[in-house]
Amino acid sequence: MSRREINPRSWFVVAVAVVGVVTLVAVALLWPSGDAGSELELGSRTESESGVIERIELKECAVPIEDATCREAGVRIESGPEEGSVVPVDVTSRSQDTVFGVGDTVKVASTQTAAGEPTYSIIDFERKSPLILLTIAFALLVIFFGRLRGAMSLVGLAASLAVVLVFIIPAILDHQPPLAVALAGSMAVMLITIFLAHGTGPKSIAAILGTTVSLLLVGLLAVIFTQAANLTGFSSEEASLLSAGDAGISISGLVVAGIIIGALGVLDDVTISQASTVLALKAANPKQGVRQLYRRAIDVGRDHVSATVNTLVLAYVGSSLPVLLILGSGQFGLGSAVNMEIVAKEIVATLVGSIGLIAAVPITTVIAALLARTMSRGELAEAAAHGHHH
Repeated sequence: MSRREINPRSWFVVAVAVVGVVTLVAVALLWPSGDAGSELELGSRTESESGVIERIELKECAVPIEDATCREAGVRIESGPEEGSVVPVDVTSRSQDTVFGVGDTVKVASTQTAAGEPTYSIIDFERKSPLILLTIAFALLVIFFGRLRGAMSLVGLAASLAVVLVFIIPAILDHQPPLAVALAGSMAVMLITIFLAHGTGPKSIAAILGTTVSLLLVGLLAVIFTQAANLTGFSSEEASLLSAGDAGISISGLVVAGIIIGALGVLDDVTISQASTVLALKAANPKQGVRQLYRRAIDVGRDHVSATVNTLVLAYVGSSLPVLLILGSGQFGLGSAVNMEIVAKEIVATLVGSIGLIAAVPITTVIAALLARTMSRGELAEAAAHGHHH
């Protein structure tokens, strides 16, 4: 067969197949052993039982505490060997109010005093019920509005979480390189979610290839700038706890892995949207060539990028709001604040992710335009009918 007889779509299909095979091999090579995480020592685990606060009373402080209001709660234990009993729990607070109230469901732990008497403490609220209710409401709304595609997106979401919980986290705990694990896991998530939600047609092919190239760019930039900015990853208590529990985990590698995984979600959205735009434009006017399609679709891509970059920045700002409040108190100058690792890390993550996002638009647009040229009118009509909407 001569080169002229080869459909250009075949090359892109082969490229997607290569991406799938490489991802599968990488996941297999990095797959964690059965005892991954067994070396991580984070201290003794505190056993706790569920309980409900029945009363809260003021009491005299046994030891004077400045600016403190001493209180004692009566908590009815609702699980475990002491189920049904009401136990006293100290809920002393340094303010006039307390974070606990009558009717709150909490987790209660007990310890033994030197005399062998049990003492009880509240270690956290019990949050399972509202979280389950919120999850059910979310799933029902997605299925109601998205119907079959909504249901498939939920399947993709479940698969994504499975990849994170079954592969990415155990592999990192098994001392595999976080960069390689994040890339392999992200590629697996991308392939699963795009194929489940959008099928195996030209739109998915363009989105997969555009996301792959952009994700590799994000990984490269993340490595370069985390090293250039000397981001150690020790700006959080969790990182210090992990390092103390297992010295074999690369904390700086976790910074890079987090940037890659964080960028994946917006990359998937942008590439699918851009591929849909190209196919819809081609369906509206099948006479358009690759260059004309590219020029028209890239205008839409610019609008999408400007909105998505803003979304990305606000997402990082929202997750770092307590830190920003401290920095905004006037105790730190702008230069000093930006130089702090906890701030610099978010800046690097935001800008690297945004660069990958911007690169994804022209890459995906070119691929989708080339694919659109090979599609029949029926395929274009079907693609336009199932386009990606916001």
